Amino acid sequence: MTASRTTATRPAAAKVHTSSRVVSNAASGVLKPATEMTLKHWRWCMETNALALNLLTQRALPLIPAEGGRIIALSSLGASRAMPGYGFIGASKAALEALARALAQELGPRGIRVNTVSAGVVDTDALAYFPNRDEVLAGFAARTPAGPVLTPQDVANAVYLLCLPEANMINGHTLIVDGGFAISG
Repeated sequence: MTASRTTATRPAAAKVHTSSRVVSNAASGVLKPATEMTLKHWRWCMETNALALNLLTQRALPLIPAEGGRIIALSSLGASRAMPGYGFIGASKAALEALARALAQELGPRGIRVNTVSAGVVDTDALAYFPNRDEVLAGFAARTPAGPVLTPQDVANAVYLLCLPEANMINGHTLIVDGGFAISG
């Protein structure tokens, strides 16, 4: 039997899959004032938005090749800015960013770079759950020097940038992708 036939007849479970790029994009939460939230809401936000990164990292580590890789988490401006009704989600995103820094420190010696992309307002299906969606979009458009629209592709491009070999020394960083919104008044 030739090597190619042997490989072709192995069960799928015997194949070793690797991944040098992992993106954590878990996001969920409750949009209402923090004073109206419960422990259930807190756990929901923290487990979905922060703990998910740690669980994903634990599962991904055996798949990341010895030469290293990238783990990218997606966050939001609510991690560092107060936004109405976003208190628990913002706190969970801040925890996510802190966890990414801790993972960057732990995994850096293994050649694994861990960073976060913090996006501004992107008009996705998730934004439809915001009761003030139109107001949020208009406010973002009015204060964004690079243009009124931030697209999912803009966010994906930032993730791609952090995966390039030229970004090898970027580790534990939160890259803000918001067209300049956060610096505008």
